[in-house]
Amino acid sequence: MKFALIVPDGAADEPQPAADGLTPLQAARLPFIDSIVRQGVLGRANHVPGELPSGSDVGMMSLMGYDPLANQTGRAAIEAAARGIELGDDDWAIRCNLVTVTGGVLESYTAGHVDSDEAVRLIDCLQRDVGDESPWQFHAGVGYRNLLVFRAEAGDCGVGLTIETETTPPHDMIQMPVLGRLPRGPGASVLRDLMDRSRQVFAGARGESRATQAWLWGLGQRPSLTPFLDQYGKTGAVVTAVDLVRGLGRLLGLSVIEVDGATGYMDTDYAAKGRAAIAALADHDLVVVHVEATDEASHDGDMPGKIEALERIDEFIVGPVHDHLARNGDYRILVSPDHPTLLRTRAHAHGTVPIAACGTGLSPGEDLHYDDITASGSSLLFDRGSDLMSWWLATD
Repeated sequence: MKFALIVPDGAADEPQPAADGLTPLQAARLPFIDSIVRQGVLGRANHVPGELPSGSDVGMMSLMGYDPLANQTGRAAIEAAARGIELGDDDWAIRCNLVTVTGGVLESYTAGHVDSDEAVRLIDCLQRDVGDESPWQFHAGVGYRNLLVFRAEAGDCGVGLTIETETTPPHDMIQMPVLGRLPRGPGASVLRDLMDRSRQVFAGARGESRATQAWLWGLGQRPSLTPFLDQYGKTGAVVTAVDLVRGLGRLLGLSVIEVDGATGYMDTDYAAKGRAAIAALADHDLVVVHVEATDEASHDGDMPGKIEALERIDEFIVGPVHDHLARNGDYRILVSPDHPTLLRTRAHAHGTVPIAACGTGLSPGEDLHYDDITASGSSLLFDRGSDLMSWWLATD
């Protein structure tokens, strides 16, 4: 039995006036996902408990079958695992975006999609500013996505960070004043000081870059997760361009497949990701294909871009992967976003997402289309989204 999970990140949304009241999923042409619905079942899942902020660190953990209320320790700690950064028991990892703030308003959470070479240069400037002997270690990533690690000494955090330290994801505050959304709570003053220092460093070092400062958020400590093979008895692989999902895969003992041309943006190579997923099924029981483009389009408020990304996921990933599975024995395929991302607010949101599944042992229902509105009437509901994985893998 082979399993494929396709994740169009942030695909769930609300009706759009510019699309005659249709949601992006309704407006998009999705013949291959609709085929899954006609051959199987349509339902809903809530992957983000109300007690937690909506984001892929929470939603993807739930989708993979792990209760985020019991296991989530912070986004940045998962991303650190993706980069092979080992965290001690008292260390902290903190997400470090390069952003553009003008007149006290956050204009871009990506600093105009700063390129990686420029980001590396600016991150190096920040590290020189804090000093090589400092417990603070900046790590360059891809583009605007970078990390800051605090190395505790002798079991002493030293700066007072705790799970009660609150930060705001910059992608949830586009065109909003930063005042009132700076880090707050225990230890937050040191994070604010570092953000202030980054403004001073970038003022003299950023050149033509739109990056005006670093934005610190998503802090966390090393999580402890039961390997997927031990939890569910399946080997697996992850196809993604996003460090968060890479890190979660590595923490769960899954293979992480690197794909040339996979960018995590709208220009990602969808077909290459589909081919990589099919190849991974040769020696894994399960493959997870995560696509960030739909989420990025939502944060940009780009409705046509979101619809286009959905259609490319359908054509170049869902279609070929489903065809391969159906021609090679028993299988199940599942399509599910991790959380809603609203074009109206350009931010993540709480609420259920539509799920579509078909394959061996799943009898067809009466639904014909995959979209938020049709799914809202389904009686198949996973109010605790982490239960979805056990249901999907159960073939007895």
